[in-house]
Amino acid sequence: MKLRSLPERKPFLTAALALVTLAALAAAAISAEPRAKDLFGARKLPAVARAQSFGFYSRGCFTGGVALPMDGPTWEVMRPSRNRRWGHPAMIALIEKLSRDAAADGWPGLLIGDVSQPRGGPMMTGHASHQIGLDADIWLTPMPKRPLTTAQRETMSATLMVDEKTHLVKEALWTPQHTRLLKRAASYPEVERILVNPGIKKKLCDTVTGDRTWLRKIRPFWGHDYHFHMRIGCQPGSPFCKAQETTTDDDGCGKPLAWWFTEEPWRPNKNPDAPKARDLMTMANLPKQCQDVLNAPDAPSLEAVTYQGGAAAVAVAEPQPTEPAETISSGSAAMPAAASAFAPTPKIGIPLPRPRPGN
Repeated sequence: MKLRSLPERKPFLTAALALVTLAALAAAAISAEPRAKDLFGARKLPAVARAQSFGFYSRGCFTGGVALPMDGPTWEVMRPSRNRRWGHPAMIALIEKLSRDAAADGWPGLLIGDVSQPRGGPMMTGHASHQIGLDADIWLTPMPKRPLTTAQRETMSATLMVDEKTHLVKEALWTPQHTRLLKRAASYPEVERILVNPGIKKKLCDTVTGDRTWLRKIRPFWGHDYHFHMRIGCQPGSPFCKAQETTTDDDGCGKPLAWWFTEEPWRPNKNPDAPKARDLMTMANLPKQCQDVLNAPDAPSLEAVTYQGGAAAVAVAEPQPTEPAETISSGSAAMPAAASAFAPTPKIGIPLPRPRPGN
Protein backbone atom coordinates (compact mmCIF):
# COMPACT_ATOMS: atom_id res chain seq x y z
CA MET A 1 0.00 0.00 0.00
CA LYS A 2 1.35 3.42 -0.97
CA LEU A 3 1.61 5.87 1.91
CA ARG A 4 0.73 9.49 1.32
CA SER A 5 3.60 11.91 1.41
CA LEU A 6 3.73 14.40 4.29
CA PRO A 7 2.27 17.29 2.22
CA GLU A 8 -0.65 15.07 1.20
CA ARG A 9 -1.26 13.97 4.80
CA LYS A 10 -1.06 17.47 6.26
CA PRO A 11 -4.78 18.31 5.78
CA PHE A 12 -5.76 15.09 7.53
CA LEU A 13 -3.37 15.79 10.40
CA THR A 14 -4.69 19.33 10.72
CA ALA A 15 -8.29 18.13 10.84
CA ALA A 16 -7.46 15.47 13.42
CA LEU A 17 -5.63 18.03 15.57
CA ALA A 18 -8.61 20.36 15.35
CA LEU A 19 -10.96 17.63 16.53
CA VAL A 20 -8.68 16.80 19.46
CA THR A 21 -8.49 20.49 20.37
CA LEU A 22 -12.27 20.87 20.25
CA ALA A 23 -12.73 17.78 22.42
CA ALA A 24 -10.23 19.14 24.95
CA LEU A 25 -11.98 22.51 25.03
CA ALA A 26 -15.34 20.80 25.55
CA ALA A 27 -13.97 18.69 28.38
CA ALA A 28 -12.46 21.78 29.99
CA ALA A 29 -15.77 23.62 29.76
CA ILE A 30 -17.56 20.72 31.43
CA SER A 31 -14.97 20.46 34.17
CA ALA A 32 -15.18 24.23 34.75
CA GLU A 33 -18.91 24.03 35.43
CA PRO A 34 -19.46 24.22 39.21
CA ARG A 35 -20.61 21.00 40.81
CA ALA A 36 -24.07 21.15 42.28
CA LYS A 37 -22.90 19.50 45.50
CA ASP A 38 -20.42 22.33 46.11
CA LEU A 39 -23.09 24.97 45.56
CA PHE A 40 -25.74 23.37 47.76
CA GLY A 41 -23.23 22.26 50.38
CA ALA A 42 -22.15 25.88 50.85
CA ARG A 43 -25.64 27.10 51.82
CA LYS A 44 -26.07 27.21 55.59
CA LEU A 45 -29.72 28.27 55.78
CA PRO A 46 -32.85 27.31 53.80
CA ALA A 47 -34.51 29.35 51.10
CA VAL A 48 -37.26 31.68 52.26
CA ALA A 49 -40.33 30.23 50.54
CA ARG A 50 -43.22 27.91 51.23
CA ALA A 51 -42.28 24.28 51.70
CA GLN A 52 -41.96 22.57 48.33
CA SER A 53 -39.88 19.72 46.93
CA PHE A 54 -38.55 19.76 43.37
CA GLY A 55 -37.44 16.70 41.45
CA PHE A 56 -36.67 13.18 42.60
CA TYR A 57 -35.16 11.97 45.87
CA SER A 58 -31.74 11.53 44.26
CA ARG A 59 -31.92 14.53 41.93
CA GLY A 60 -33.59 17.61 43.34
CA CYS A 61 -33.85 20.30 46.00
CA PHE A 62 -36.46 21.94 48.23
CA THR A 63 -37.56 25.22 49.79
CA GLY A 64 -39.13 26.11 53.10
CA GLY A 65 -36.92 23.70 55.02
CA VAL A 66 -36.86 23.64 58.80
CA ALA A 67 -34.26 22.29 61.19
CA LEU A 68 -34.84 19.60 63.75
CA PRO A 69 -33.68 21.00 67.11
CA MET A 70 -30.40 19.53 68.27
CA ASP A 71 -32.10 18.09 71.36
CA GLY A 72 -35.56 17.02 72.33
CA PRO A 73 -37.03 15.02 75.18
CA THR A 74 -36.93 11.89 73.03
CA TRP A 75 -34.19 12.54 70.44
CA GLU A 76 -30.67 13.85 69.85
CA VAL A 77 -29.07 14.89 66.55
CA MET A 78 -25.83 13.13 65.64
CA ARG A 79 -22.93 14.47 63.54
CA PRO A 80 -24.10 18.09 63.89
CA SER A 81 -21.12 19.51 61.99
CA ARG A 82 -22.55 18.07 58.79
CA ASN A 83 -25.50 20.50 58.98
CA ARG A 84 -27.88 17.85 57.67
CA ARG A 85 -30.73 18.15 60.17
CA TRP A 86 -32.97 19.98 57.69
CA GLY A 87 -36.07 18.73 55.97
CA HIS A 88 -39.53 19.45 54.66
CA PRO A 89 -41.69 20.43 57.66
CA ALA A 90 -43.69 17.22 57.22
CA MET A 91 -40.50 15.15 57.53
CA ILE A 92 -39.27 16.98 60.61
CA ALA A 93 -42.70 16.76 62.24
CA LEU A 94 -42.78 13.02 61.57
CA ILE A 95 -39.36 12.50 63.16
CA GLU A 96 -40.58 14.24 66.28
CA LYS A 97 -43.77 12.18 66.29
CA LEU A 98 -41.86 8.93 65.82
CA SER A 99 -39.57 9.83 68.72
CA ARG A 100 -42.57 10.35 71.02
CA ASP A 101 -44.44 7.26 69.85
CA ALA A 102 -41.33 5.09 70.04
CA ALA A 103 -40.68 6.29 73.59
CA ALA A 104 -44.21 5.27 74.51
CA ASP A 105 -43.45 1.86 72.98
CA GLY A 106 -40.39 1.48 75.23
CA TRP A 107 -37.58 2.83 73.01
CA PRO A 108 -35.29 5.12 75.07
CA GLY A 109 -35.08 7.83 72.41
CA LEU A 110 -33.90 8.36 68.83
CA LEU A 111 -30.44 9.23 67.61
CA ILE A 112 -31.00 11.13 64.38
CA GLY A 113 -28.52 10.83 61.53
CA ASP A 114 -28.65 12.69 58.23
CA VAL A 115 -31.88 14.23 57.00
CA SER A 116 -31.02 16.83 54.31
CA GLN A 117 -28.99 19.95 53.70
CA PRO A 118 -30.75 23.30 54.23
CA ARG A 119 -31.85 23.47 50.60
CA GLY A 120 -31.38 19.83 49.74
CA GLY A 121 -29.46 19.03 46.60
CA PRO A 122 -26.60 16.55 46.27
CA MET A 123 -24.35 16.19 49.31
CA MET A 124 -20.59 16.46 49.42
CA THR A 125 -20.29 12.90 50.76
CA GLY A 126 -22.43 9.88 51.45
CA HIS A 127 -25.93 9.73 50.11
CA ALA A 128 -27.27 9.67 46.60
CA SER A 129 -30.73 10.57 47.89
CA HIS A 130 -31.76 12.89 50.78
CA GLN A 131 -32.03 15.72 48.22
CA ILE A 132 -35.65 16.89 48.54
CA GLY A 133 -36.16 16.90 52.29
CA LEU A 134 -38.17 13.68 52.50
CA ASP A 135 -35.51 11.17 53.70
CA ALA A 136 -34.11 10.61 57.18
CA ASP A 137 -31.59 8.22 58.74
CA ILE A 138 -32.30 6.99 62.27
CA TRP A 139 -29.77 5.00 64.24
CA LEU A 140 -30.59 1.59 65.61
CA THR A 141 -28.60 2.53 68.71
CA PRO A 142 -30.92 3.82 71.45
CA MET A 143 -30.35 7.26 72.94
CA PRO A 144 -28.13 7.05 76.04
CA LYS A 145 -29.53 8.01 79.43
CA ARG A 146 -27.11 10.91 79.77
CA PRO A 147 -27.12 13.72 77.17
CA LEU A 148 -24.30 13.41 74.68
CA THR A 149 -21.75 16.19 74.38
CA THR A 150 -21.05 17.77 71.00
CA ALA A 151 -17.78 15.86 70.81
CA GLN A 152 -19.54 12.58 71.55
CA ARG A 153 -22.11 13.25 68.85
CA GLU A 154 -19.32 13.76 66.34
CA THR A 155 -17.27 10.70 67.27
CA MET A 156 -19.55 8.12 68.88
CA SER A 157 -19.87 4.99 66.76
CA ALA A 158 -23.21 3.41 66.06
CA THR A 159 -23.78 -0.25 66.84
CA LEU A 160 -23.45 -2.55 63.82
CA MET A 161 -26.39 -4.92 64.03
CA VAL A 162 -25.35 -7.34 61.27
CA ASP A 163 -22.46 -9.78 60.92
CA GLU A 164 -20.47 -8.75 57.85
CA LYS A 165 -19.58 -12.36 56.97
CA THR A 166 -22.92 -14.10 57.40
CA HIS A 167 -25.10 -11.07 56.62
CA LEU A 168 -27.32 -12.11 59.50
CA VAL A 169 -28.41 -10.09 62.50
CA LYS A 170 -26.22 -10.38 65.59
CA GLU A 171 -28.63 -12.19 67.86
CA ALA A 172 -27.05 -10.83 71.03
CA LEU A 173 -27.85 -7.27 69.91
CA TRP A 174 -31.30 -7.54 68.36
CA THR A 175 -34.25 -6.98 70.69
CA PRO A 176 -38.05 -6.92 70.39
CA GLN A 177 -37.75 -3.14 70.86
CA HIS A 178 -35.93 -2.89 67.53
CA THR A 179 -38.82 -4.66 65.85
CA ARG A 180 -41.35 -2.38 67.54
CA LEU A 181 -39.41 0.71 66.45
CA LEU A 182 -39.45 -0.33 62.79
CA LYS A 183 -43.10 -1.33 62.98
CA ARG A 184 -43.98 2.03 64.46
CA ALA A 185 -42.10 3.88 61.71
CA ALA A 186 -43.81 1.79 59.03
CA SER A 187 -47.23 2.44 60.56
CA TYR A 188 -47.43 6.05 59.39
CA PRO A 189 -49.33 6.46 56.11
CA GLU A 190 -46.89 9.03 54.78
CA VAL A 191 -43.96 6.62 55.13
CA GLU A 192 -43.53 4.79 51.83
CA ARG A 193 -40.25 2.94 52.34
CA ILE A 194 -37.86 2.00 55.11
CA LEU A 195 -34.45 0.73 54.06
CA VAL A 196 -32.64 -1.81 56.24
CA ASN A 197 -29.82 -4.25 55.82
CA PRO A 198 -30.95 -7.54 54.22
CA GLY A 199 -30.09 -9.33 57.47
CA ILE A 200 -32.51 -7.12 59.37
CA LYS A 201 -35.23 -7.72 56.81
CA LYS A 202 -34.68 -11.46 57.16
CA LYS A 203 -34.85 -11.21 60.93
CA LEU A 204 -38.21 -9.49 60.67
CA CYS A 205 -39.47 -12.01 58.12
CA ASP A 206 -38.47 -14.86 60.42
CA THR A 207 -39.91 -13.47 63.64
CA VAL A 208 -42.86 -11.16 63.02
CA THR A 209 -46.20 -12.82 63.73
CA GLY A 210 -49.74 -11.60 63.42
CA ASP A 211 -50.07 -8.51 61.22
CA ARG A 212 -47.29 -8.60 58.64
CA THR A 213 -48.68 -6.05 56.20
CA TRP A 214 -46.20 -3.39 57.35
CA LEU A 215 -43.29 -5.56 56.23
CA ARG A 216 -43.92 -4.55 52.61
CA LYS A 217 -42.48 -1.12 53.44
CA ILE A 218 -39.28 -2.63 54.84
CA ARG A 219 -36.84 -2.88 51.94
CA PRO A 220 -33.44 -4.63 51.97
CA PHE A 221 -30.44 -2.78 50.66
CA TRP A 222 -26.66 -2.63 51.01
CA GLY A 223 -25.39 -0.93 54.14
CA HIS A 224 -28.08 0.17 56.61
CA ASP A 225 -26.63 -2.14 59.22
CA TYR A 226 -26.49 0.50 61.95
CA HIS A 227 -29.43 2.71 60.98
CA PHE A 228 -32.67 2.62 59.02
CA HIS A 229 -33.62 5.02 56.27
CA MET A 230 -37.16 6.39 56.48
CA ARG A 231 -38.70 7.99 53.40
CA ILE A 232 -42.01 9.77 53.04
CA GLY A 233 -43.88 10.48 49.83
CA CYS A 234 -44.25 13.71 47.90
CA GLN A 235 -46.20 16.20 50.00
CA PRO A 236 -49.22 18.36 49.10
CA GLY A 237 -48.17 21.65 47.57
CA SER A 238 -45.24 20.11 45.69
CA PRO A 239 -46.50 19.57 42.12
CA PHE A 240 -42.93 19.26 40.81
CA CYS A 241 -41.96 16.50 43.21
CA LYS A 242 -41.41 13.22 41.38
CA ALA A 243 -42.87 10.25 43.21
CA GLN A 244 -41.21 6.87 43.49
CA GLU A 245 -42.75 3.66 42.27
CA THR A 246 -45.13 1.96 44.67
CA THR A 247 -44.12 -1.09 46.66
CA THR A 248 -45.58 -4.52 46.07
CA ASP A 249 -48.47 -5.75 48.20
CA ASP A 250 -46.66 -8.82 49.57
CA ASP A 251 -44.40 -8.84 52.61
CA GLY A 252 -41.19 -9.09 50.55
CA CYS A 253 -40.00 -12.20 52.36
CA GLY A 254 -39.84 -14.55 49.38
CA LYS A 255 -37.42 -15.09 46.51
CA PRO A 256 -36.32 -11.46 46.16
CA LEU A 257 -35.04 -11.56 49.75
CA ALA A 258 -33.35 -14.92 49.11
CA TRP A 259 -31.23 -13.26 46.40
CA TRP A 260 -29.48 -11.22 49.09
CA PHE A 261 -28.19 -14.44 50.63
CA THR A 262 -26.47 -15.63 47.47
CA GLU A 263 -22.93 -14.64 46.45
CA GLU A 264 -24.00 -12.23 43.75
CA PRO A 265 -24.92 -9.14 45.83
CA TRP A 266 -21.64 -9.25 47.73
CA ARG A 267 -19.13 -9.66 44.94
CA PRO A 268 -16.59 -6.82 44.84
CA ASN A 269 -17.50 -3.86 42.70
CA LYS A 270 -15.66 -4.25 39.38
CA ASN A 271 -15.21 -0.49 39.10
CA PRO A 272 -15.03 0.90 42.64
CA ASP A 273 -13.29 4.09 41.52
CA ALA A 274 -16.00 5.15 39.08
CA PRO A 275 -17.31 8.61 39.95
CA LYS A 276 -20.60 8.83 41.80
CA ALA A 277 -23.47 10.74 40.27
CA ARG A 278 -23.20 13.44 42.96
CA ASP A 279 -19.59 14.06 41.90
CA LEU A 280 -20.61 14.86 38.33
CA MET A 281 -23.91 16.68 38.79
CA THR A 282 -24.06 20.30 37.75
CA MET A 283 -27.07 22.58 38.01
CA ALA A 284 -28.01 21.48 34.49
CA ASN A 285 -28.66 17.98 35.83
CA LEU A 286 -31.17 19.20 38.44
CA PRO A 287 -34.72 20.51 37.95
CA LYS A 288 -34.70 24.05 36.59
CA GLN A 289 -36.34 25.33 39.77
CA CYS A 290 -33.22 24.39 41.75
CA GLN A 291 -31.32 27.40 40.38
CA ASP A 292 -34.00 29.64 41.89
CA VAL A 293 -33.80 27.66 45.13
CA LEU A 294 -30.05 28.20 45.23
CA ASN A 295 -30.41 31.94 44.53
CA ALA A 296 -33.26 32.59 46.96
CA PRO A 297 -32.52 34.72 50.04
CA ASP A 298 -31.53 33.06 53.29
CA ALA A 299 -33.93 32.65 56.16
CA PRO A 300 -33.31 35.42 58.72
CA SER A 301 -31.67 33.14 61.29
CA LEU A 302 -31.26 29.56 62.42
CA GLU A 303 -33.67 30.17 65.30
CA ALA A 304 -36.35 31.42 62.91
CA VAL A 305 -36.32 28.17 60.95
CA THR A 306 -35.94 25.65 63.76
CA TYR A 307 -38.98 23.42 64.08
CA GLN A 308 -41.17 24.24 67.08
CA GLY A 309 -43.56 21.38 67.60
CA GLY A 310 -46.07 21.67 64.83
CA ALA A 311 -45.69 25.24 63.61
CA ALA A 312 -43.75 25.63 60.40
CA ALA A 313 -41.03 28.19 61.05
CA VAL A 314 -41.20 29.84 57.64
CA ALA A 315 -44.50 30.44 55.88
CA VAL A 316 -44.51 33.08 53.19
CA ALA A 317 -47.37 31.81 51.07
CA GLU A 318 -50.23 29.38 51.21
CA PRO A 319 -49.68 26.13 49.30
CA GLN A 320 -50.97 26.26 45.75
CA PRO A 321 -53.42 23.65 44.42
CA THR A 322 -51.66 20.34 44.21
CA GLU A 323 -51.08 18.67 40.88
CA PRO A 324 -50.62 14.90 40.71
CA ALA A 325 -47.05 14.00 41.53
CA GLU A 326 -45.13 12.62 38.58
CA THR A 327 -43.84 9.10 39.01
CA ILE A 328 -40.26 8.52 38.05
CA SER A 329 -37.94 5.57 38.26
CA SER A 330 -34.44 6.31 39.44
CA GLY A 331 -31.42 6.60 37.18
CA SER A 332 -30.60 8.79 34.20
CA ALA A 333 -28.71 8.36 30.99
CA ALA A 334 -26.88 11.60 31.75
CA MET A 335 -25.38 10.27 34.98
CA PRO A 336 -23.37 7.14 35.79
CA ALA A 337 -25.47 4.12 36.69
CA ALA A 338 -26.01 3.89 40.43
CA ALA A 339 -27.78 1.38 42.63
CA SER A 340 -31.33 2.45 43.36
CA ALA A 341 -32.46 1.83 46.88
CA PHE A 342 -36.02 2.58 45.93
CA ALA A 343 -36.69 0.59 42.79
CA PRO A 344 -38.99 -2.37 43.32
CA THR A 345 -37.21 -5.62 44.05
CA PRO A 346 -37.90 -8.17 41.30
CA LYS A 347 -40.62 -10.57 42.37
CA ILE A 348 -39.77 -13.77 40.56
CA GLY A 349 -36.66 -15.89 40.25
CA ILE A 350 -33.23 -14.59 41.14
CA PRO A 351 -33.12 -11.06 39.75
CA LEU A 352 -30.33 -9.89 37.51
CA PRO A 353 -27.51 -8.27 39.47
CA ARG A 354 -27.94 -4.56 40.01
CA PRO A 355 -25.12 -2.03 40.39
CA ARG A 356 -23.88 -1.76 43.93
CA PRO A 357 -22.10 1.00 45.82
CA GLY A 358 -18.34 1.23 45.59
CA ASN A 359 -16.13 0.07 48.41
